[in-house]
Amino acid sequence: MSSAHQRHARKSYAVRSRSTGIPASTLWRRANDKPSLADKAANQQYLTQQEERALVEYVLRLADNSYPLPVKFLRSLALIIVRQRSSNFQITDPSLKVRPPGKNWPQGFYRRHPQLKARRLRAIDWKRDDRHIEDKVRHWFDIIGRELADQAILPENVYNMDETGVLLSVLNSLKVLVSKDDLRKHRGTTVKRTLVTAIECISADGRFLHPLIIWPAATLRSSWTAHATPGWHFACSKTGYTNTDISLYWVEHVFDPQTRDRAGGRPRLLICDGFGTHESLEVMEFCFANRIVLCRLPFHTSHKLQPCDVGVFSPLKTAYREQVEQACWAGASNIGKPHFTYLYDRARKEAFTPRNIRSAWSTSGLFPFDPSRVLRGFQVSRAEVQTAVPVDHATVEQDAQSLDSVCKRRLQTLSRAPEKVFAERALLLEENRILFEQNNEKTSRQSSGQTVSVIGHAKVMSYYDIVVGAKET
Repeated sequence: MSSAHQRHARKSYAVRSRSTGIPASTLWRRANDKPSLADKAANQQYLTQQEERALVEYVLRLADNSYPLPVKFLRSLALIIVRQRSSNFQITDPSLKVRPPGKNWPQGFYRRHPQLKARRLRAIDWKRDDRHIEDKVRHWFDIIGRELADQAILPENVYNMDETGVLLSVLNSLKVLVSKDDLRKHRGTTVKRTLVTAIECISADGRFLHPLIIWPAATLRSSWTAHATPGWHFACSKTGYTNTDISLYWVEHVFDPQTRDRAGGRPRLLICDGFGTHESLEVMEFCFANRIVLCRLPFHTSHKLQPCDVGVFSPLKTAYREQVEQACWAGASNIGKPHFTYLYDRARKEAFTPRNIRSAWSTSGLFPFDPSRVLRGFQVSRAEVQTAVPVDHATVEQDAQSLDSVCKRRLQTLSRAPEKVFAERALLLEENRILFEQNNEKTSRQSSGQTVSVIGHAKVMSYYDIVVGAKET
């Protein structure tokens, strides 16, 4: 190409760049069939674009099945895909030496794919998963909505009761100020894992009743109630939890006396969870005789529907831990049962505010009655990932003008298609391998012994002694 022609070409690129806003270098690369910077960068990535697409679809499928993939497992899956790609027979060979992805590769992976997002999830009982309780929640709002629509039931006569466990003196990690030369990584504290149960009750108009404290003991001690707490009630049980007798006592001597006069003969609605002690025959007979309407929350839904759980128990426990911190700063060397009523009383005054209580009822969708406050938190089932490649007819018509470019692009498409298929195959083979090992382990465990028997009388035994004893029995 002559120098004059080159100058004319550069000039034409500059003119077209000003009119289109596309950099002249990009126009030149497109005209000379050079790869774009994005394509060039993609060719240098650990996985190809099609392999990453297969991995993205696999991750989304796991998330749809409520088994989101931990970020730390991404590198191992990418390594499995590369091993299969590098194998002559397209099989996953663990002995094949392949460079693993870098430690920061997972972060770059989900940043390149906006449909993915890394987030921290806390573990909950599988039965409390959104997919298992959504129908229960919708049915709950249908039932409770009819009750709340009754003109005879006023917000001031709607209550929610629940139990909460409070550890006496277990503290969390805390950011503190120390000398720059201080190398300590821990702070001294007493650890007393005694759990005290409190039965609390809040009303829809922002009030709260006196609690009933359950000590984990066989008998009550006067030293545990030295702090004056008028109106409080105390019980004890060996487990530290409520039982049928305590639940009946609470309804008769705690709830009814504090709410009867305010109701003025109107019905009172009491919402509680599905714990069996709340539904004894004696409790239901008393409620029926005194116009107390019991409403039981569906099983495994209290973390979304129960106002006490949703709005007040978390700030209550935070405030209690702060009270324990202050007691430790003041020189208390051991936080025990005699300290509890004083510390818990102060924590209740901080947490049980009208604002927190009303917010709890609002968040649970009851006052004001708005089921969408809860229902919109459920994830909408993600549509299946579309694997078909959309056809741009305008692009096809433009490509028809240059047969060589069309052939090249079609060839690239055909060469990339097997990459995605092989990557999907590698991921499925790994999933099948894990499932196969788990099934074999379960089969061998179940076939090892069909009956359960006592092996010897020693408190401590070696595995060899257990095997020998099992054979003798």
